[in-house]
Parts: sequence; structure tokens; C-alpha cells
Amino acid sequence: MQPRAAAAGVLFPPESACYAACPARIVPAHADMGREMTQESIEAKLDKLIQAVARLAPPTPPPAEFAAAEGFVWDAERGYPAPVPRVSRVDIGLIKGVDRVRDILVDNTMRFASGLPANNVLLWGARGMGKSSLVKAAHALANREGPSAGRLKLIEIHREDISTLPRLLHLLKAEPYRFILFCDDLSFDNDDTSYKSLKAALDGGVEGRPENVIFYATSNRRHLLPRDMIENERSTAINPHEAVEEKVSLSDRFGLWLGFHKCSQDEYLAMIDGYVAHYGLKVTPETLRHEALEWATTRGSRSGRVAWQFIQDLAGRLGQRISE
Repeated sequence: MQPRAAAAGVLFPPESACYAACPARIVPAHADMGREMTQESIEAKLDKLIQAVARLAPPTPPPAEFAAAEGFVWDAERGYPAPVPRVSRVDIGLIKGVDRVRDILVDNTMRFASGLPANNVLLWGARGMGKSSLVKAAHALANREGPSAGRLKLIEIHREDISTLPRLLHLLKAEPYRFILFCDDLSFDNDDTSYKSLKAALDGGVEGRPENVIFYATSNRRHLLPRDMIENERSTAINPHEAVEEKVSLSDRFGLWLGFHKCSQDEYLAMIDGYVAHYGLKVTPETLRHEALEWATTRGSRSGRVAWQFIQDLAGRLGQRISE
């Protein structure tokens, strides 16, 4: 049986003309209530969904306060350069055994701070020979003695955040300051394609590198890529020469390559003497030499890092406080 409509107490079959013309077809009240409740519940669920999505979205980063500090660390997740109240560094006079590369880096940094043309710099070579220390010391010297004192900012970007470098450059290009972007221990492994982002950001992109930004990087590898990665490209590519050129062309984006090599015994002892004089440690020259050489022998190497670690040990045994 199909439903019928009621009008003035008379029932008509649905197929009749009277049924279609009847103004008083009866619709159950609970049907309207159900539709209203369904609409309200859908709207409530949509509101909750919108609120949940809003909570998942990253918060709007605060405006960068470049006047607040000399050094910053790029927070890629928030898109914000976080100020560093005190940069960990040593005086440039304490960095021994790298006089030639020190002078080149300082000159390049001074020219950049003055608004003159300067090159991106790759500091590569032996571990612990003061590559990152020299970058921070050169920045401090240029900020202290350069023509635009306090206007040169150092921003560290972590190697895993290199893919966000274009976003950082976009943020910096309109600022009235000059910036050294610094990446410590920069290198790329097999299957890592983020080096292509760095290539485009440094040189070759449509916008190019902003005039007020320069890039300094340290690495144990001259070409920033592992040797086996380069050799694998050479052995498997149709055109080995072109494949290798693609990989090593990243280092070509750096106008200056500054090499750091293992130091001699005399240079190692000169580093020790410089630290002892700077911090006023009370020790006889004979004892100092003997203990410093013994320390290097037990470590199996001589470098600026080993020298600093020895000084920390010596100062602790002497009961004297030092600060970097």
C-alpha cells in the first residue's frame, strides 16, 4: 500500500489529480525535527573540525628582532631567527696555525661589512683546526672594528634545514642589516637532494642571493659530498664526466675555498702557550710542555680542539676558572 494524503477528512490515492492539488498534504512532524537536528549536528562537527585544523597549523612567527643580538639561530619550524644573547667564541688572536686563511677570511668579511663585493666562503679540511671558531671570531672582529659596527649579524642554519634557505633569504633581503649565514659541518650523503636547493639559493636562482647576505660553511669535505658518492656517479652514469660535474658543482658556488690542515707540534704548542697567557694559568713552561705533548699523544692527534680540551683539563686541575 502506498501512502495517501488527507484533506478535509477525505483520502485520495497518490496517483489521483486530487492528491497532487491537495494543499493540505500531511508531513510527519518528526521528519522536520530530524532534518533540523541533522543540520545542527553537522554544523557542530564542522566547527570542531575547523578548530582542530587551526590547532594543527603552525603559529604565526613573531617578527624578527635583529637589533636584539649579534647572533641568531634559524628556527626552520617556526620560520623565525631566534636571537642568541651570547655567542660562544674565542678571540681571533687565540686561533693559531692558520694565519694565511685567517687573513683572507677577515679581509672578505670586512669588505662585506663595508658594503663591498665579497664571496661565499667554504672552510674545509682537518677536524678541530678552528674552522667554525674562525668564522665566529671574524664576525666579532668585523662588528667591533668594521665601518658599520653592530650592523653585521651572524645567523646559524643547521644542515638539516638547508631546504628552507630560500625562505630565510626572502626574510632577510628587505632588512637594513648585513648577514653572514653560517652552516657548520655542511655535507651531503647518498640520496640527499637538498644540495640542489643550496645551489639555487647561492647562485643561479631567479632572484639570486640578496646583496646583504653572504654564506659561510665549514666541512671536512672539499666538495661537500662523500667520495664514494662521486665515484658511484662516475661508474654508473652514461656520461661520467657530466654526472660528476653535477655533484661537485655545489662547491663552485663558493668563491673562496680555505683549506685547513693538521698542525705541527710547534703550532700545537703555540696554541697552548696562547691560551695559558690569555687566561693567566699558573704553570711552569717545562710542566706545560710535557703535559701538553702527553695529552696530544693520548688523543692521537694535534689540533686546536685538542689544545683547548687540554687547557680545560689543566685549568680544572689548577682550580682556575676560564670562560670561552
